Amino acid sequence: MVTAMPEFGMFAVGSVAAAVVAGLGGGITAQVLVFVIVSVALIAVVRPIANRNAKQRPELRSGVDALRGRQAVVLERVDESGGRIKLNGETWSARALDSGRIFEPGDKVDVAEIEGATAVVI
Repeated sequence: MVTAMPEFGMFAVGSVAAAVVAGLGGGITAQVLVFVIVSVALIAVVRPIANRNAKQRPELRSGVDALRGRQAVVLERVDESGGRIKLNGETWSARALDSGRIFEPGDKVDVAEIEGATAVVI
């Protein structure tokens, strides 16, 4: 029922158009013709536009995907072998993406990716 609601709205517009024809003195044949033409024209025009817009849904990231790109604060020194950060209110183990980089406590870092329970930071 919910998926057919837009089509029912278009049929309603076709019915109003047919009612206008009836009010102007048109016969039953003219009313049916106007109803069919208006309803089919609306469905032919509106449905492709609606389908195109339905495919362009906003990207919703959740779980660890939502943590990528977030900023975190270093709690314990972070280098290529490990360390600790505060990310999204939680303490995470972390390691530096670049092997030569070292982040000291208090530094702000960006999360490049999550590997298991370890945040890879830059």
